[in-house]
Amino acid sequence: MSTAVHFGAGNIGRGFVGLLLHQGGYDLVFSDVAAPLVDAINTASAYTVREVGEGGVDTVVTGFRAINSATDAAALVDEISRAAVVTTAVGPTILKFVAPHIVAGLGLREPSLPPLQVMACENAIGATDTLRDEMAAVAGDGWEAVSARAVFANTAVDRIVPAQAPGGGIDVTVEPFYEWAIERGPFGDAPPNIPGAHFVDDLEPYIERKLFTVNTGHATTAYFGAAAGIERISDALADPGIAQKVEAALLETSHLLIEKHELDADTQHEYRATILRRFRNPALPDTVWRVGRQPLRKLSRHERFVGPAAEAIERGLPVHALVAAIGAALTFDDPEDAQSVDLQRMLREQSAEEFTAAVTGLEPQHPLFSRVQRVVEQRQSEF
Repeated sequence: MSTAVHFGAGNIGRGFVGLLLHQGGYDLVFSDVAAPLVDAINTASAYTVREVGEGGVDTVVTGFRAINSATDAAALVDEISRAAVVTTAVGPTILKFVAPHIVAGLGLREPSLPPLQVMACENAIGATDTLRDEMAAVAGDGWEAVSARAVFANTAVDRIVPAQAPGGGIDVTVEPFYEWAIERGPFGDAPPNIPGAHFVDDLEPYIERKLFTVNTGHATTAYFGAAAGIERISDALADPGIAQKVEAALLETSHLLIEKHELDADTQHEYRATILRRFRNPALPDTVWRVGRQPLRKLSRHERFVGPAAEAIERGLPVHALVAAIGAALTFDDPEDAQSVDLQRMLREQSAEEFTAAVTGLEPQHPLFSRVQRVVEQRQSEF
């Protein structure tokens, strides 16, 4: 049986990526630095992925183990050296810590083995490219030899996996819907066996459709919901005023996606409606605080708000609803989220112009800059 090493044994790792790799027949090795989680996985012989909502089913996952990469890096490197597939779901900023392990594993890999198939499954554009760049920096002059033993494919992943209820062990509750799109080209005639994933020639439309619809819509719901004192995502969308604001923001991103990628308008509108139905799933215990966390990252230049708004305004498309969503993000105040704390501190300490430049990465001459600066000033006037 071929082995798949997956970095990130959290809910997405177990409830989405790991699940599909298991269904593809791979022997699963999870890598994580959370010792209690690693121990829990290694004491279990199976876990259940429970889909809640219409059409949901339970799936039992077996054939897995976990390695603590902080305390047993040698074992992890050995697994990577013999694996068929390596995937990640750790967050884009953590990929630099994953890279050295993969480089070390490739350095020990027998040249006779097929290339290691590497895919970073993150909420970011070109995440596998980012991982490869981090690996190249680690390998230095030895990169050419190391990289010859691997192939790298970008992916677009989509499944809502909320924070789990206490006491559930390593079982995971998820929504029924999922999508995993993978670049076809790097694999040639030997793609990985991942049932349910689909391989595409041009990944960019899939990545941006997901990021600018699912991620933009989810975060917009969270920030308007939090501002209204609503706890759950589904309850926030049950509020007609919030629903209207979210739908308006996604209509603006849809206009951009249709024009930029020449998407079929009816197909995109149906996709948008599907996303909103997913958010409204009352069986999914998702909160505005989980979805809204890390607002500074979400407000950065190529993320779910500024990214599509900047491109849209450059094309002469409307951005009023997206700018309003940015304004809502500025009100997100969660003392348990470090970025939220930093956001509120920066709003108090910096001028509107300084804040807009630092957080959004926009140049002052960009047509979106002044629009964002105005909502920053409005937020600051509330202090």
